[in-house]
Amino acid sequence: MASVTYRDVWKRYGDVVVIKGLNIDVEDGEFLVFVGPSGCGKSTSLRMLAGLEEISEGEILIGDRVVNNVAPKDRDIAMVFQSYALYPHMTVYDNMAFGLKLRRTPKKEIDTRVKEAAESLGIHHLLDRRPRQLSGGQRQRVALGRAIVREPAVFLLDEPLSNLDAKLRVEARAFISRLHQRLGTTFIYVTHDQVEAMTMGTRIAVLNAGYLQQIDSPSNLYSYPDNVFVAGFIGSPSMNFFNAKIIEEGGEPMLQTENFTIPAPPDGRKQLLKDGYIGKDVILGIRPEDIHNPSYTPAGIEPAEISATVDVIELMGNEKIVYLSFDEQSDKSFLARMDPRSDVTLGGNTKAVINLDNIHIFDTDTEVVIRDDPPPSENAHTIAEAMKNEVSRPH
Repeated sequence: MASVTYRDVWKRYGDVVVIKGLNIDVEDGEFLVFVGPSGCGKSTSLRMLAGLEEISEGEILIGDRVVNNVAPKDRDIAMVFQSYALYPHMTVYDNMAFGLKLRRTPKKEIDTRVKEAAESLGIHHLLDRRPRQLSGGQRQRVALGRAIVREPAVFLLDEPLSNLDAKLRVEARAFISRLHQRLGTTFIYVTHDQVEAMTMGTRIAVLNAGYLQQIDSPSNLYSYPDNVFVAGFIGSPSMNFFNAKIIEEGGEPMLQTENFTIPAPPDGRKQLLKDGYIGKDVILGIRPEDIHNPSYTPAGIEPAEISATVDVIELMGNEKIVYLSFDEQSDKSFLARMDPRSDVTLGGNTKAVINLDNIHIFDTDTEVVIRDDPPPSENAHTIAEAMKNEVSRPH
């Protein structure tokens, strides 16, 4: 097992800059997820760590060793790709054993490692089959098994679930999370799917256009986004944004939009007054799950009521996704996730309650969040150590 460090890493292809000054410390035993839209640089970051792409500037360390000029085979890493890349003419056993054979591992040790990995992955009964005889989920487990038998210091996974259907993806991501807990090894995972990132990662690194936007625990990314991009990217459905102006009423800052006026959130009022935001434009962010039907508003929140028109209703079983607007002629809607019992009528007017405790304000010029206090600290090292302790604890 080993830590991983990116020190001011840049990647250029001619005049095109793909990675711009990446600095990340990945703790030993941590599960870090790179997430972002296509072209943000997440796979390139992983491939530089694997040695499949050269670093233009900066350093990458695995443990205490700088690996910039170390061959991929000598970096003590194992990689699982989006394409399972299994040898079609080989059996499952031979696919899993192939890397060990290249390293001249003794046959007895190869047999032991392959069978133990196959047992843990639930594919021990498939060892004599060839890839064409396997389902997508089974092939994905064989690819994982091929990585596991090498017993690397770091596992690298580049969108390994992209070729699976929706049901298998859910099962596979839970399986990989359990695998990480059992092995206690450092995992670095790339995905464009923020649901995968939120459900699997110890921490998540959000990239956009080559820049690291924010790195934090899943709960902090969701509750305390640093900027508009992170706020809009994390969460499904994504956050609603409104143009607003800060005004003052009775000595308190208020958010005035074109269609409603509400108090500023509790976390941010001091900053707005202290930094002279009164009279200035800002961006207001409200998650759909923080817009409620008045009859089913959670207890203990600081509420603010608005009125809107119902454009579309999507009954999801456990909730209603309600598209709301302020102008019947407008094609711009915002979303609310309401209790399934909510009495809303298509085309009708409705009241909605906003949870002021969870709304976000961003500076219009910088798109950076405005808040009074920093988010609560969540120590990834402590979490990773807890996982390893759980693995080593006798059952």
